[in-house]
Amino acid sequence: MNPAPPAPPPLAPPGAGPFMDHTLVAAFLGNVPDHVYFKDLGSRFIALSASMVHLFGKSAAAEIIGRTDFDFFDEAHARPAFEDEQRIIRTGEPILGKLEKETWPDGRVTWVHTSKMPLRSGDGDIIGTFGISKDVTGAKETEMALEKSQKELVIASRMAGRAEIATGVLHNVGNVLNSLNVSTNVLGTGLKELKADSLTRLGDLLREHAADLGDFLTHDAKGRLVPAFIETLARNFTEDRARMLQEIESLRKNVDHIKEIVAMQQSYATMAGATEAMAATELMEDALRMNSAALVRHEIRVTREFAAVPPLLAERGKVLQILVNLISNAKYAASDGSQAVKSVTLRIAPGEPGRVRLSVEDNGVGILPANLPRIFQHGFTTKANGHGFGLHSSASAAREMNGFLTVHSGGPGTGATFCLDLPAAPPPVAVPA
Repeated sequence: MNPAPPAPPPLAPPGAGPFMDHTLVAAFLGNVPDHVYFKDLGSRFIALSASMVHLFGKSAAAEIIGRTDFDFFDEAHARPAFEDEQRIIRTGEPILGKLEKETWPDGRVTWVHTSKMPLRSGDGDIIGTFGISKDVTGAKETEMALEKSQKELVIASRMAGRAEIATGVLHNVGNVLNSLNVSTNVLGTGLKELKADSLTRLGDLLREHAADLGDFLTHDAKGRLVPAFIETLARNFTEDRARMLQEIESLRKNVDHIKEIVAMQQSYATMAGATEAMAATELMEDALRMNSAALVRHEIRVTREFAAVPPLLAERGKVLQILVNLISNAKYAASDGSQAVKSVTLRIAPGEPGRVRLSVEDNGVGILPANLPRIFQHGFTTKANGHGFGLHSSASAAREMNGFLTVHSGGPGTGATFCLDLPAAPPPVAVPA
C-alpha cells in the first residue's frame, strides 16, 4: 500500500497570525495601484492605500485619517458618496462598479469606477465601509470627446440629408480625422523643435560684435564658426520646412477626402427609396472610396475581381449602406488576423439567372461554425466593441430589395466571405421601328 503523502507545511508560523495579517495589509495598501480605503460608521477614513494618499496630495496617511470626503471634494461628489456609504451601513448591500465623477477644490475633474462594501467585525457586525476605486479619467475623457465628435458629425449628416448611410459615412470621416490629428501633431512637434532659439542667440552674438564684426568673423574662435553654423541652421530650416509642407499637403488631401465623402453621401441621400437600374461596379467603387482612409491606415491590400454583369435593380442608398458595412467589417477582420499580408477581395459576378452577386472576402480572423447561423441576428456580434446592428440591418435592407445576404467561413483564421445577391435589371424592351 502506498504511503500517505506528507502533510503540507503551515501557511504561517504558529502564533504569527496578527503579525502576518498586519504584514499582508501593509504590503497591499503600500503597493496597490488603485485607490483603496476603509471608513468608519461616520464615513471617516481609518485606513487607505499609498496611491490614495498620493492622489490627495499628502505625504502620509495620518494627514487623511479621521477626515471625510467633504474635506477633499466638492458637495456634488462628497454628498452622494456619503449617502451611498450610509446606505451600505444600513442595508449591508454593496455598490459594485459605479462610475463616479470627482470634482476637486481646484476645479479639476476626475472619473473613477468604484466598488464599496460593508466592513464587518469578527462577529459580523457592520463597523464601516471599505472600497476600491480605479481611475478611468483618461478613458472617460476620450469617450466624451468621441461622443462630442460623433454628435457634431450626426448633426452635420442630418443637415446634409445623409440618413441612409450615416453610420458608414461617420465611421470613414472619423478615420480621416485620425489622419488629420496625426498630421497636426507632427506639425506641432516640428514647430516646437524649430531651432529659432539658436537663431536668436546668433543674432545676439553678432550684435555684441557689431563694431568689430569683420575682425570677429575672421580671427575670433567663435566668430570663425559662424558661417558654418549659419549653413547648418539654413539646412535644418530647409529640411523642417519641407517636412511641414508635406504634412500640410497631407492635411489638404484629407480635408478634400472628407468633402468628397460628404458630397457623395448627399447625392445618394437624395435618391433614398427610389428603385432604379445601376452599375454594380460604380456602387462597389463608391463603397470602397468611403472606406479608403481606414484601409490605407490598416495597410489592407484591396483586390478587385469585377466580371461583366447586367445592371442591378435596387435602391442606391441601401446597396451602398450594405457594401460600406461589409467592407468595413472585412477591414477589421483582416487587420485582426494573423496573415502577414492583410487583404480584402471585392468581386462582382453573375448570380443565379436574373441576379447579380457582389462579394466581399477577407483573409482575417474567420468565424466559428457555431456563430454562422447567428451572424445576421439583431444584437449578435463577434467584435468586442460591436453593437450587432450593422449586419442585421444590412440583411434586412437586402430583403427589402428582393435580395439576400449570405456568409461563408471555414472557421477561425480562414477569413470570411459575405455575398450580396440582388435582382438584375430587365433588358431594355426593343422598340419596333
